[in-house]
Amino acid sequence: MASPTGATSAKKTGGEAPKRGLRRDELALSGAGQALIAALEPVIVDEPLHFIFDTSVSRKHLIRFWTWVARDVMPDIEMKFDGFVEAGNAPDAAIELCLPEILSATRTALSEVVDFDANRRLTVQLGGEEVRDRVDVILLALRSRSLINKARGFGKAAAGIADDASLGVALQSLPLKDQALCALLMHTIVGQIAAPSRLVSAASHVAGRATEDAIRGAGFGPLGDAILAHAQHQLTALAPALVGLGDFDAACRALDRFHKLSRAIGSYLELGRNSRWSTIVAELTKQASLRLEPRLREISGDIAQSMRRARDSQGNDRVDTDRLLAALNGMYLLSSVREARESLALNALFEQIWNETGQSIEILVKRTLEEFRVDPGNQAVGKRLDTGIKMAEIRFNSEYAEVLSRARDKFSRRAAG
Repeated sequence: MASPTGATSAKKTGGEAPKRGLRRDELALSGAGQALIAALEPVIVDEPLHFIFDTSVSRKHLIRFWTWVARDVMPDIEMKFDGFVEAGNAPDAAIELCLPEILSATRTALSEVVDFDANRRLTVQLGGEEVRDRVDVILLALRSRSLINKARGFGKAAAGIADDASLGVALQSLPLKDQALCALLMHTIVGQIAAPSRLVSAASHVAGRATEDAIRGAGFGPLGDAILAHAQHQLTALAPALVGLGDFDAACRALDRFHKLSRAIGSYLELGRNSRWSTIVAELTKQASLRLEPRLREISGDIAQSMRRARDSQGNDRVDTDRLLAALNGMYLLSSVREARESLALNALFEQIWNETGQSIEILVKRTLEEFRVDPGNQAVGKRLDTGIKMAEIRFNSEYAEVLSRARDKFSRRAAG
């Protein structure tokens, strides 16, 4: 089902954290809470969540669920977890030792919710209806940890299967009749596959037709949902990473992944105009484009500013490294958009920016090269020229960049005598 969701936070301290990078909303969790998150990482997705899929668990929903468990169901869970850690267990092993009791206590607590008032109290304790609605999926994921881990291995092995028929046979070995469990396993498998379109092709081979209805009829509905859930998850890296000097490498990787996932459904299958998957692909395309558009509009200006002479307080030429980095990041992003534009609604804007950057880079790099010829010892000019040559390589090709590099090197040798 598709539905909007909200945001959340959590608290508590104590216990040793798992050895992995923590997201901001996890930092306030205890070691036990962090270990629980780590145990389900293969099926966790992050905001924004424009659609809810049974293939995955929202990190924010899971944090709220854990807050309820640690506060209202098992107030002593932190102490027990810390005891296992102090006994020499790694955090992942310690949370495994705790989970049978956690699941038992949670089942008992939920069994006591027998009327409207009790359900309303539970909903408030969990932090809202959207979390209450996801408790069953969270519990299924916790019970299925070993199968989820096996699905990771399945995904890695499936990536090495050469033909669609064999891959289709492998997919049929999954518990297709248990769609709830299959959904979580499919999400895990998709996360291990570099080319998700191969999974769709294999499923279509089994189904007999490359349509949404045929795929669902063959029991592979969770595969399509998992691919779209992963596509939506890529939006997380687009908005924050495009602010200032954010993580553009992550943004470019996410955009490439989004393109492959979106095409696996939108291009490899025949979708009805108003079908569920068609509607989701259209909305995700819109959302990805909205996140990219503001940054794309800044690229031409960043290039012009980065190649302009900057002066310090004494009037000396200096390198504005932030502007150079912003311009270079922008070109990497523009190149990624070019590769993914079939999965975006940015064709007109892309063509405009692509043409503008081509003209700007050609003019500005030639001007900077002339400045370097006149003053090859000027480090600021040299730095701008190096960045300009790199942008020319991204925008045009390596051959053009090599011509510019040879000219730069010739001026450097001439200055050296």
